[in-house]
Amino acid sequence: MKLAELTVTSFTETLASDAPAPGGGSVSALCAANGAALCAMVARLTQGKKKYAEFDGLMAELIPQAEELRRQLLVSVDKDTEAFNLVSAAFKMPKDTEEQKAARSAKIAEGMLVSTKVPFETMELTNQALKLARNMLGKFNTNAASDLGVAALNLSAALRGAWLNVLINLGSLKDAQTAQDYRTRGQRLVEESQAVADEIYQTILASL
Repeated sequence: MKLAELTVTSFTETLASDAPAPGGGSVSALCAANGAALCAMVARLTQGKKKYAEFDGLMAELIPQAEELRRQLLVSVDKDTEAFNLVSAAFKMPKDTEEQKAARSAKIAEGMLVSTKVPFETMELTNQALKLARNMLGKFNTNAASDLGVAALNLSAALRGAWLNVLINLGSLKDAQTAQDYRTRGQRLVEESQAVADEIYQTILASL
């Protein structure tokens, strides 16, 4: 079952169940996909309009970029749950012998690394979508101002949500240097992305 292919109703029903996955990581990726989709929509509502003719070329560039981000983020919806399932399966491995314990430990470590990498990739994609949205400021169809503002809010929430999913796994990584690297790069992404999201939101707010 691909989560990204479920209806909205089915997805939320699955999310509301007592199953531990999908969870916050998949929701963060979906939130970001919605933000990227809104960016594509605003660009399409701008392209071809006489009033914004000077920005047609820019919108023609941004639409496929936004669509590609949307596609990749939808893939991340499933990748996040798959990463959790990988860890869950590793914990269920037998541990009766030393050999089994070693194999189990290796699989857990592998799963935890994937479970950290996936939401971090969501953060990177979301950061790209935020920069794309910022690039539209002052150049888009103002009738869609609220839509671009909602895009920024979704992307901001998505990035911070993905960051929480990175952080919760860092303590379980075997390599302390890898954990520190994720922490350093992640914090930088959070600060940079939040500044961009705030700029977009405040600009939109002031225009309404």
